[in-house]
Amino acid sequence: MSIADLFQQLEQWLKSFAVQYGYLGIFLVSLFGSMSIFFPIPYTVVIFSIAPFFDPILIALASGAGSAIGEFSGYLLGLGGRKIISEKRKRQMESLLKIFGKYGPVAIFLFALTPLPDDLLFIPLGMMHYNLLKAFIPAIIGKISMSLIIAYSSRYAITIITKIFGIESDWIRALISTALAIILLIIVLAIMFKIDWEKIAKNIESKKVQKKCNNSRKLY
Repeated sequence: MSIADLFQQLEQWLKSFAVQYGYLGIFLVSLFGSMSIFFPIPYTVVIFSIAPFFDPILIALASGAGSAIGEFSGYLLGLGGRKIISEKRKRQMESLLKIFGKYGPVAIFLFALTPLPDDLLFIPLGMMHYNLLKAFIPAIIGKISMSLIIAYSSRYAITIITKIFGIESDWIRALISTALAIILLIIVLAIMFKIDWEKIAKNIESKKVQKKCNNSRKLY
């Protein structure tokens, strides 16, 4: 049996499971699909295929909740990885968190909404010890929105969505995308550890203080 055949059987089984158990099945398929960090599980294909037979809003809520919760497997992996890094690296992660804090929710929402590989963001978030609730709220909003777009596009045969979100049974492409995501993740982590974020955070803070002082002088 070839890899393609194996993936097709997996896809058919997931569809049957989701149809049999309804919204609970959709939730579980999306949950395990998002929990899979290094192995592509086609939960978006399942949503697209079965959407005409279910309420699109309820599909979006079930799939969005499942996939949002599943994405935090990457967060937990990063959280566990933080325990083995040195104190110096932890301080750098805390400095990076200060820099990331302002735009964090927007970045999380965009990664959740689009086909961008979420683990590129969630693993570093775990390492930074980013606030779990602040991460979860934009993640679930983004995933529900993505699932709603997929569900409605299936009902109204909006084929362009299949290209944007990669909802196609092309397993070679899925494996290549997963390999590229892993390579990008390694690059992101290397950049995180290579750059002195503590120094950058201090420079940003000093510039803010200097700007406040200049503004105060202008008032007088």
